[in-house]
Amino acid sequence: MTPAGIPDRLVRDDAGIWTAPSRPALSYPDDGHAECFLLEDRSFWFAHRNRCILAAVRRHAPAGPILDIGGGNGCVTRALIDAGFPAVLLEPGPTGAFNAKTHRRIPDVICAALGDAGFPAGSIAAAGLFDVLEHIEDDRGFLEEIHGTLKPGGLLYITVPAFGALWSASDRRAGHFRRYSPRQLAERLSERYELVFSTLFFGVLAPPIWALRALPWRLGFRRDDSLPAARREHGLDGGFRVRCLNRLLRREARRIETGRPVRWGASCLCVARKPST
Repeated sequence: MTPAGIPDRLVRDDAGIWTAPSRPALSYPDDGHAECFLLEDRSFWFAHRNRCILAAVRRHAPAGPILDIGGGNGCVTRALIDAGFPAVLLEPGPTGAFNAKTHRRIPDVICAALGDAGFPAGSIAAAGLFDVLEHIEDDRGFLEEIHGTLKPGGLLYITVPAFGALWSASDRRAGHFRRYSPRQLAERLSERYELVFSTLFFGVLAPPIWALRALPWRLGFRRDDSLPAARREHGLDGGFRVRCLNRLLRREARRIETGRPVRWGASCLCVARKPST
């Protein structure tokens, strides 16, 4: 391992990105990172998710750097670093890794899957899976793989889309295999981890997601998935609607900051720990 905790088998390319010899097939659209990059910095959704993640990380601080697994363009990694938490981005998609290194200036970016990166067993202090687990067909196997790389007592931070009733064509297009109820996610984690904290968030978005995405999908209607439509959904135009949403969402973030779970939402956030023995 290098002083930064990067496995010795990785090499740096001309852009300064750590790379592994092989890259896996991904359950994520090829243009996904490019489209997200155009939205992330001005989207109320990404901003609120970062607020909730940071609230949980501050209350349950890691004992070392956080490995942001499948961290895409580095949106969360950058927020963690700016908040004073050392973080390394692990992203198998070359577009996301390039954006994170060159545009978001993430110091350590690894373009590889977890299994190809070569982290020794018990070497990682903390890991993040921020809207990643739903892209993994064998989620139990993946959680087991992460468990093996974590140090005893190491923390795992997770966000996932919540509730199968909210499933729609948007989930299929994004390469999701499932959405999770808090109970389902807790059951997955309990097989190898201790659950430290669990909350829902994006409560204000659950009704419109059901009415505008899930219900039309069940009735056989197609929705507009174009980039202009995504920009409107993410509130890039600002205005009264976005100001109202942000006011409501900040209440959620403050609740999580005090360690109180939110009981309803379109996403789930968990903190889990690898047992020390």
